[in-house]
Amino acid sequence: MISTLLKRIFGDKNTRAIKDYWPIVDQINLEFEKLQNLTDDELRAKTAEFKKRISDATMDIQTPLAEFKNKLLNDQFVEDKHAIYNEIERLENELTDRYEEVLNEILPEAFAVVKDTCRRLVGKSWDAAGNKIHWDMVPYDVQLMGGIVLHSGKIAEMATGEGKTLVATLPVYLNALTGRGVHLVTVNDYLAKRDSEWMGEIYKFHGLTIGCITNTMEPEQRIKMYACDITYGTNNEFGFDYLRDNMASEKSYCVQRGHNFAIVDEVDSVLIDEARTPLIISGAVGSTEHKFDEMKPRVERLWRKQSNLVASIVNEAEQLLNSEDGKDREKAGIQLLRAHRGFPKNKALLKLLSEPEYKKLLQQTELEFLRENAKRMPEIDEELYFAIEERNNQMDLTEKGREELAMGSSEQKEFFVLPDLGTEISKIENDLSMSAEDKIKRKDELYHIYSERSDRIHTLNQLLKAYTLFEKDVEYVITEEGKIAIVDEFTGRVLPGRRYSDGLHQAIEAKESVKVERDSQTLATITLQNYFRLYRKLAGMTGTAETEEGEFFEIYKLEVIVIPTNRPIVRDDEDDAIYKTRREKYNAIVEKIKELREEKRPVLVGTTSVDVSETISRMLKRQGVTHNVLNAKQHQREAEIVAYAGQPGAVTIATNMAGRGTDIKLGTGVVDVGGLYILGTERHEARRIDRQLRGRSGRQGDPGTTKFFISLEDDLMRIFGSDRITNIMSRIGMEDGEAIQHPLITRSVERAQKKVEENNFAIRKRLLEFDNVMNQQREVIYARRRQALEGERLKGEVFDYLEEVIQSIVDKYYDEGDIESIHSEVLQSLLVDMKFEPKVFEDLGKDGVKEKLFEAAKDFYHHKEEMLGSDLMARLERYAVLSVIDDKWKEHLREMDDLKEGIGLRAYGQKDPLLEYKSESYGLFLTLLEQIRNEVVAFCFKFWPQAPAEVQNRRVTQAQRMQTIKDSADNLGLRATAGGDGEGGHRVKLQPIKVEQKTGRNKPCPCGSGKKFKNCHGKNS
Repeated sequence: MISTLLKRIFGDKNTRAIKDYWPIVDQINLEFEKLQNLTDDELRAKTAEFKKRISDATMDIQTPLAEFKNKLLNDQFVEDKHAIYNEIERLENELTDRYEEVLNEILPEAFAVVKDTCRRLVGKSWDAAGNKIHWDMVPYDVQLMGGIVLHSGKIAEMATGEGKTLVATLPVYLNALTGRGVHLVTVNDYLAKRDSEWMGEIYKFHGLTIGCITNTMEPEQRIKMYACDITYGTNNEFGFDYLRDNMASEKSYCVQRGHNFAIVDEVDSVLIDEARTPLIISGAVGSTEHKFDEMKPRVERLWRKQSNLVASIVNEAEQLLNSEDGKDREKAGIQLLRAHRGFPKNKALLKLLSEPEYKKLLQQTELEFLRENAKRMPEIDEELYFAIEERNNQMDLTEKGREELAMGSSEQKEFFVLPDLGTEISKIENDLSMSAEDKIKRKDELYHIYSERSDRIHTLNQLLKAYTLFEKDVEYVITEEGKIAIVDEFTGRVLPGRRYSDGLHQAIEAKESVKVERDSQTLATITLQNYFRLYRKLAGMTGTAETEEGEFFEIYKLEVIVIPTNRPIVRDDEDDAIYKTRREKYNAIVEKIKELREEKRPVLVGTTSVDVSETISRMLKRQGVTHNVLNAKQHQREAEIVAYAGQPGAVTIATNMAGRGTDIKLGTGVVDVGGLYILGTERHEARRIDRQLRGRSGRQGDPGTTKFFISLEDDLMRIFGSDRITNIMSRIGMEDGEAIQHPLITRSVERAQKKVEENNFAIRKRLLEFDNVMNQQREVIYARRRQALEGERLKGEVFDYLEEVIQSIVDKYYDEGDIESIHSEVLQSLLVDMKFEPKVFEDLGKDGVKEKLFEAAKDFYHHKEEMLGSDLMARLERYAVLSVIDDKWKEHLREMDDLKEGIGLRAYGQKDPLLEYKSESYGLFLTLLEQIRNEVVAFCFKFWPQAPAEVQNRRVTQAQRMQTIKDSADNLGLRATAGGDGEGGHRVKLQPIKVEQKTGRNKPCPCGSGKKFKNCHGKNS
């Protein structure tokens, strides 16, 4: 109440910001008036004038910055090189601040130039992504304000139809004047191409260059696109190019030139929805073996048994509910809860729960069993084969389920038991009755059992997830080519080529009896959060950001400013209509559509899945209602269908987000009958998605109506709905087909959505906390790699490493006086044969021994350089640093994957998985740095190429075999192949890595060391 009162007196943050922007808008319009009488050439000259003012204002920083960079490039040995890197970083930060000061000064003039350019383009036509564009836009005042917000590095929330695409041209032009490049990020290739060609004429008028990055583009083309003043592209392409650049073996292969300023269109979709799925570059896994087809019959048998069991439980619950006895009602509640945890989407159960009193009974029983950390829940689950936790999207196998899966196996009860390797190996080592050979053999058997069972458990778990949590035509579809294609839950579009991670996609392929594809391993990875935090300045625009304002600020430090509409919104957002069952809801929807069609009023039916859109479509066909369907199976016709959706009497069924980025323009006479009618068939779990759907209607002051039809059987209401709705419906005693419509119901639904949003935010935040650990390591490795890639000579770095290697060897053996070991290790690592006499060794002392060895090693290196030549030696050094970093980083990522996979189990031991992950990953990283140092030095000293071309050839062949992947935050991620393009852009057929005896990378090494093969004899495979 107090906060409301304070807002009324002082205004909220948004109101105050808007008040501050109006004087700048007035200033822009004053400058605009001054430009009216200029010729086109005089207007163009303004751009050159702006560039000169920027250059003059930054010259005192640019000059020393260039000198420091040249010093690093041209000098082999730079004293205090790290101080120079720090000075470069300081100057670049100072330069960024200076640029911002100058741009703020010229903003009113620059925005006025863009506005006047738009005025001069009115009436002209050109092609954009195959469509004829007739230019008729000049920025309104609110659009100028939106441009100011974007330039300030904030998020501009502007309603659908307010012209966000045009708004972006203002800050894009202004920031492109520095010559450091501006990135405009869109949600798909079509919009990137359309917007770059549509808005491109404004930039071309002033001699600025425009590029567009698309999925199929070759590296040579990408370099040209990034070299432009302004580059359009998707978030995935920008992110994958960053990862590829940090795997490049030559500077000339890098395509990006820094991260200066990015504007993200549909910023909520990119930075919130997509942020749950990190970007990954992957390579082929050596082994193609899997057990999905083998284990599928066992899982299907379990699935059928649970289905029959739940059917009998529901039948028993129904009989108990008809009893007058109070104890029978209590038993019925238990059986309803058991059926709900066994098969929450069982049709007979859903029919029962459509009765409010039974739904209330289930909720009361569940609360009872969830008390005291759900300690009584095993009483419910023990009769089931597995339990499904819909709220958390999890599935747990019960003891009864394990016994069923093990049935028919020779191992029986041991089928799921993993041996305790530490205890068992200790027993073998202490068994005096066994010979050394028998011990090795027994250990091999133990490792084999462990590997087999862990692989089997993982396979069964993923298959059960595929059967219990993933539904065809909801989470995925089967394409005409017989492939499993993932459907984006927010846009309803197919995500081409993407795959779920951790074997889940293979499990779904086995479930649907299509070809099970091979899996892959991580070579490079970054989350979208950490990629976009690379930019010096970041901004975004969307129609719906306010509901996620807290997350935008906490993760990205981005403020949200809501821009007023150019014309008042007159759209009528009606209260939700809530029905008992889906059947009643669908019938009401069809009747409403028929009624609207008779009025010649266009209707857009928003659905949440392919399955729902096809169900509504079938019902309309039976009623003879002509309509268009836009979902994951008809995405090719998206632009055509959306363009027709505003015509009189048009009926369009589309997933809620389909056609995002494209306006629905009303046909002749539609305004007179009330405008576009938006009919939502279900509330989405995110309020933003519902607001986006509503925003399709009522653009630029047009009339329109929106309404959601929901039922108690909808997933959101079933899983997250409150007791209040159930109690209201129970008291009212609704008849079949009757709906409740009240603001109280609408608010209750929004509260349920808020619960889901908070849960999803927690998932994204947890993902970021884990990735921040990786990000710190990534920054160190990529910085070293960039320095190696950009430096002319790396001799100084090699000698720095050499000094550390020698110090490590001497520290290891000196105190014990082990002269022989020092000699042996130096000879083996560096090929330097230097043996100390005991008296000399003692007289020199530890520091003297280090110095003598260092001098001898440098002499050896100089001699090698004289033999091979400086050019070849420079190439050898660069190859050594880059190839070792790449190989070791790849191994490190595999280790980190393994660590993350099981870290969640530490919670059972009362330990924080994140703290455990930080601690262990730090140890792994120190080991990584040590390995890089040792192997770079060893390579530079020991490798003798037969010919100069050998170094180059070795480097080029390694830059092949890459896939781009979009993984997930919770082992339900998306993996994507981008056509298998290698670093050079050529398609390369991926071949399996051949390993002797086909030992898997995570299987025990055949040598009997107790280590995994990848950490032992498989290190260099």
